[in-house]
Amino acid sequence: MISQEYLEKIFSESLTRGASDVHFSVGRPPILRIDGELEEIEREKVLTPEDASSLCPLLMKKEQQEIFYIKKDMDFAYDFQGKIRMRINAFYQRGFVSFAIRIIPPQIRTIEELHLPSILHTFTSMQQGLILVCGPAGHGKSTTLAAMVDEINHKRKEHIITIEDPIEYIFQQDKSIINQRELGFDTKDYPTALRAALRQDPDVLLIGDMRDRETMSAALTAAETGHLVFSTLHTNSASQTIDRIIDSFPPDQQDQIRIQLASSFAGVISQRLLQRIMGGRIPACEIMVASPAISNLIREKRTFEIDVVISTSREKGMISLNHYLAELINQREITFEEASKYSLNPRELKLILKRF
Repeated sequence: MISQEYLEKIFSESLTRGASDVHFSVGRPPILRIDGELEEIEREKVLTPEDASSLCPLLMKKEQQEIFYIKKDMDFAYDFQGKIRMRINAFYQRGFVSFAIRIIPPQIRTIEELHLPSILHTFTSMQQGLILVCGPAGHGKSTTLAAMVDEINHKRKEHIITIEDPIEYIFQQDKSIINQRELGFDTKDYPTALRAALRQDPDVLLIGDMRDRETMSAALTAAETGHLVFSTLHTNSASQTIDRIIDSFPPDQQDQIRIQLASSFAGVISQRLLQRIMGGRIPACEIMVASPAISNLIREKRTFEIDVVISTSREKGMISLNHYLAELINQREITFEEASKYSLNPRELKLILKRF
């Protein structure tokens, strides 16, 4: 059986070693993810089914346990002694309980501290529009969103509403008013919370994830009606992001969605976290900024041409992922081998590097 003291020891070690994730799974000792790599905690015992089950009352409230035992998987937040905040997914595998735990840093880092491109400051200065942060799971989307929203918090007097599942970063109100709402506790679901938010006098909305058609539609409406909206999507590129949103709607609604997107989107940040030569990880980004050319391509069903516009619009703040990767290689931040893992077109990456 797992004790509170054992849990404290594991979480303390994860802090000391700079882990981003902790995994509890039957048949293995606790495992940490450090700089993207999984590492077992040496000398810790292999978890039994009883050990895994005993974690439930330690990590979950009673009502959360009841929901978990019915639904078999659950997302929730957990605060460890005021030192670490975590986003936890509890689930069953082969009939056994498992936990995947994402550690959320206690401090919200700035755009500069995260080594993100300066164009993100331009996004935070906007008054309206839809800004999407995209990329695979575990590549820093939530951290980037938090950095941008917190910059607004420290620079402008705005009413910021976040809708999250669960709440991850806790914002400390500065110049802005910030209300953070959690699905399942403060509100029923994303569409319900978004409809209500438009009656709550918001200036800025943060939507944790645009996971369904209803949420996408509500987000577009909010951006169209004078709000600055931030959200995430699990896509690999800016053009794919636009297509994913449009394809989420029935064919008879897609032309209207194209018009809404063309007029309301402000930018797309597609990012990956790569291993640095000197240790740790660094983001590589593709940036698409709203421009007349991009808007026309969306309206005219020519999203396949967006990549070309991004590659040739550096003066507008845009940059392709391959150009960003090439710059990181040239600055000796990452190796070519590491960049190749994340490039969507390694052949093009080689050609760009030859021009440096």
